[in-house]
This record gives sequence, C-alpha cells and structure tokens, in this order.
Amino acid sequence: MRKAATYAISLLFAGVSVMVFAQIPAQQTVPGQPGQGRQGASLGGQQPPSGPNPNSQYRLGPDSMPQEGVPKGEIRGPYTLPSNVYPGTQHTYWVYVPAQYDPTVPVALMVYQDGQAFKDENGDIRAQNVMDNLIYRREIPVMIGVFINPGRTPEQPEPNPKEWGDKTTNRPTEYNTLDDKYARVITEELMPVLYKDYNISKDPEQHGIGGSSSGAIAALTVAWERPNQFRKVLSNVGSFTNIRGGHVYPERVLASEKKPIRIFLCDGRNDNRGIRNGVYDEKWDWFLQNVRLMKALTKKGYDVNYSWGMNLHGQKFGGTIMPEMMRWLWRDGPVSTDPNDMVERAFRQAAAKKN
Repeated sequence: MRKAATYAISLLFAGVSVMVFAQIPAQQTVPGQPGQGRQGASLGGQQPPSGPNPNSQYRLGPDSMPQEGVPKGEIRGPYTLPSNVYPGTQHTYWVYVPAQYDPTVPVALMVYQDGQAFKDENGDIRAQNVMDNLIYRREIPVMIGVFINPGRTPEQPEPNPKEWGDKTTNRPTEYNTLDDKYARVITEELMPVLYKDYNISKDPEQHGIGGSSSGAIAALTVAWERPNQFRKVLSNVGSFTNIRGGHVYPERVLASEKKPIRIFLCDGRNDNRGIRNGVYDEKWDWFLQNVRLMKALTKKGYDVNYSWGMNLHGQKFGGTIMPEMMRWLWRDGPVSTDPNDMVERAFRQAAAKKN
C-alpha cells in the first residue's frame, strides 16, 4: 500500500509539473541548461530509469578542444541584422572565419541556430574548435561559420546559456512554425550580407545549417523550404513534435517529391518522452518523432544518417558526436589522389596575410 501511495503521489507531482509548463513546452526550457544533473526528467513528465545519469557517459573528445599547432579561426561580431520578415525584431550573429580563409577562393558555409550556445567556449558543442581541427586535417572543407541567435526586439534580452529565448524572444515562433518565414530570414536577410563580406560559394551543396531542439527543426525547415540554397542539415534532439505541428514532418516527407537534402539526426532514449498532464501523447515524444522522421527519410531515399544515445534533452550527446556529424555531412569534398600532391597530403596551414 505504501508503494502504491508513493507511486500515486509521484504521478500527481508529474501532472502538476506538466501543467505548470503547459504554455512553454518542456523541451524549450531544458536545452538552455544542458548537462546539469538530471534536468529535463521532471519537465519532460517522465523520469528516466533509476541508475546513472543518462548524460553521464558523454564527454567532449580532442576534436572539440583546442589543439596545439592547429591554426585558430577568428570569431567576429556580434553583428545586428534587422528583420523585415519579422518587423520590429533583429538577429544577433557572429561569424567564424577559419585561419585558412583566402578571400580569393570561394568557401563553404555552415549556419548554426541558437548561435550563443553553439559557440560557447565552455558549452557542450564548441563548434569553432571542431571546425578548426577538422579543417586543419582536411576532414571538412574550408568554411565560414555563422552563429545566429533567434530574433528579438531591441528591448528584449539576448539569449544566454540558461535562457535560450523561449520566454524572452521570438524563438518559439521563428523556429517551430512550419512556414517559410524563418527561411527568408536566412536566405533573404542574412545571406546577402555574408556574400557581400565573404567569398562564399553560391553552390547549395556547399551550404549547411544546423541546430538543437527547436533550432534543429528550424534548420530542416530552412533546407526544406529553400533546397536550392541549403542542402546539408545537422539535427541534435530535434523538436519534431507538436509544439506548432512539427510532428507531421514524416508525413510531409513521404507525401512530397524527394528534395536534395542530406541530414544527420541524433537524439536520446531519455529525451522528453511525451507525458503531458499525466497521459502519454506520442506527438510530444521527442525520441519517437525523431525515429519516425528517420524512417520516413530512409523510405523516401534521402541521404540520411542517425545516431541514438541514452541522453536527456540537451547537447551532451550531440556535442560528443559533433565532429563525426560534421565529417559525414561534408564527406564529399574534393580530394586529390595523386601521391605526388604534397599540398593535399599536408595539413591545411593558415592563409598568407594579405597586405
């Protein structure tokens, strides 16, 4: 009887927790606090199994750390991008310029949503270190990286590692809505500025975009709506759930003509698992919906890769495998097989400084 009563009380607390966050979906509060204890369990409504923290096995490897002898790229900014697509808002962004960038040679492009989190020097992704190391070793092409935050009004605070902007910015609308408005921010407002300032290839095969949680569904939507401008997608714990109808993506994929998109999905078995008001709703099960999307993409013949971990909602697992995700997405860069090509066989050094 005592066990039954305890179980009933636990269910009651779970239901109350979900009701408190009914207006702000669980995943929207968790990503800003990745890797801190067992966060996400109560907000997701369903506790993970007893035992070690599901995130406990995930640590950043050497590809995500600064390495001796590897030329470091420069992060420029922050810059402010006024938006006409969402009137009254602006987007803050930073630009990663690799040490090997030569303005006379067109380079690839990688855009990251929730830029403050992806470039955080103490965060779970540290994308700039990954790009430094992989560019140096010729495992990905030389590329410009852009870290862009969700839009906000001038009066609203900038997103930060603890609050990614769901309560304080335009993030929920921009990232979760299944229309082309955020794609227009990237392709009509951001890209012209980048083309003006940097020699970026116009080839859509040389344009990638990625994100975590709502930033991941936003990345897919940009490529889905504008495949002639973006064709590589990196998705970590993607919110392909019913925040604003994102759970329909598998059906969308199956019903539509195949698009020239390559995508890497990763998620965890202990991501938010769909308990709302004490009742399971598969439309709010992050892991299930990521698996459904993978199966639809596979059935339709997409170039898709995926990896399922044990992680909670956040970036612990995604950060661990970020280097491999980038290698796979960018695996078809040009190579020389000439054994006498000593440039190809050497590490990429920093570009010569122009006077």
